[in-house]
Amino acid sequence: MRWNFENQSALIEGLKKGNEGAYGYLVEHYHNRLCVYANSLIRDDLMAEDIVQNVFVQIWEKRNKLKHDFSLENYLYKSVHNKFIDQYRKGKAVMALEKKYIAALELAIEEKDEIQEQKILNILFDAIQELPPKCKQIFLMSKKEGLTNIEISEYLNVSKKTVEGQITKAFGILREKLGKKYEMILMLIFSTHTKKHLR
Repeated sequence: MRWNFENQSALIEGLKKGNEGAYGYLVEHYHNRLCVYANSLIRDDLMAEDIVQNVFVQIWEKRNKLKHDFSLENYLYKSVHNKFIDQYRKGKAVMALEKKYIAALELAIEEKDEIQEQKILNILFDAIQELPPKCKQIFLMSKKEGLTNIEISEYLNVSKKTVEGQITKAFGILREKLGKKYEMILMLIFSTHTKKHLR
């Protein structure tokens, strides 16, 4: 039988049957793209490579559970994202959002005051936790995990416009809730975001 692995159903069928050609095609076709995606999350080439390799191994080991009626590409990206979250929870990833907050606080507070910085951080994080569930999820995926709007839309299976709307909504809620006292800090943290998402 001659396989055409460009056809997703044939590729999945080949994987389920343990066809090494199918596995080779999968790796060759998606490896680089997944590494770029993983590196955009974790900012570490070696760890990104490890994540992608683990995803391919996992697919091969669980190939019998693959279904013909789902997007293999989405499954791969979601698997990479889930592996990144696992790494993050083990303390191996950088919390970009927290670093950005601290950098903004240092600019906003003339005399470095660690107690004051921590107090403001706590208020900001509490406000984020109180965002509506979907709004909070999308906001954190964007600002904490560093995902692009397209990646978030693909992961959650929603439109890019929905993602943009939820991020803008989160910013609006935070700005209204925290008030003028924190306006400068919010603008420092979200200046890039507001230019990108509100135009």
